[in-house]
Amino acid sequence: MSVITFVNNIEEETGKTMSLVAIATNMAIDYNNKILIISTTNKFDRVKTCFFEDVQVKKIRRGILGARTAILDNESGMEGLAKIIRSNRLTPEMITNYTKVVFRDRLEAILGVKDTENSEKIQEEYVELIKVANQYYDRIFVDLDNNIEPNVRQQIIDHSDLVIVNTSQNFNSLQQLKENKKNDELLKSARTLFLMGRYDKFSKYNIKNVTRFLEEKNQILTIPYNTLFFEAANESNVADLFLRFKKISDPDDRNALFLKEVKRATENIIYRLQELQATRG
Repeated sequence: MSVITFVNNIEEETGKTMSLVAIATNMAIDYNNKILIISTTNKFDRVKTCFFEDVQVKKIRRGILGARTAILDNESGMEGLAKIIRSNRLTPEMITNYTKVVFRDRLEAILGVKDTENSEKIQEEYVELIKVANQYYDRIFVDLDNNIEPNVRQQIIDHSDLVIVNTSQNFNSLQQLKENKKNDELLKSARTLFLMGRYDKFSKYNIKNVTRFLEEKNQILTIPYNTLFFEAANESNVADLFLRFKKISDPDDRNALFLKEVKRATENIIYRLQELQATRG
């Protein structure tokens, strides 16, 4: 049981949510884990568009699994969960009744609450939800958004086994991250990994150079920009896409680098969690 929280280095677009979705989906397919994604946003929910179509969408896209059944037809499960948490009645087994299923018994999601007033009221309930869910799911991926108030953000980070700090592939972001590392104990902690989203291998800020710049012992993680992935994310078709990617065997395939880096990130996360668990004894 482990909680993996994705945060941004600074308030900027880093591809944080897309990176989380890629890694969580890959882990659900390649490993026998029961995974829950928790989105905390109160704005446009990228997790939703990656996996679920609105009920208003009449055309049901057909993927390799046949007609897509992941149709979003009711309010955010978090609103219902918040009511149960406030009444102190939430049990681990109840959570799955309020999730949206991507892969049954493998990957589920709780979407953010779009209404700003309601989202502010339920922020503190995220902490209790994570605690209880950690008794039921093997891996919990928390997409920690900037709308969450500092006190709640810190509580979620404190309850996380691993924190993935997302940064952009540009000098200003990387320089800020390097400066923050000097005084931020979390950024120097073994339970923190760094990830560059929307990665371009042809940039001078490549894996090797950025790892050296940040003075990291191990290579930082990346999720390369991939056209098919970003198109699928807008068409609620990410699950089917990753199942198709499993068939890639040619190292020269245009999607091979993307899949390779997603798998490397997945393996690094699992290995670091195992290391931390062994350290705790």
